[in-house]
Amino acid sequence: MSTIAKLLARKQALMERLESDPGPNEREEIERLLAKVETALNLLQPGDAAAPS
Repeated sequence: MSTIAKLLARKQALMERLESDPGPNEREEIERLLAKVETALNLLQPGDAAAPS
């Protein structure tokens, strides 16, 4: 599995956790992790990070 595929899978898992209505502390942690994943995707896919392949 490629790095981008792993990051997209991680992003999906985090989004699913957000949908499960976590508490405020867990939500903050999930959002922090999502920001890291987004940054990594932006670095790997300049100009096309928002559009999953």
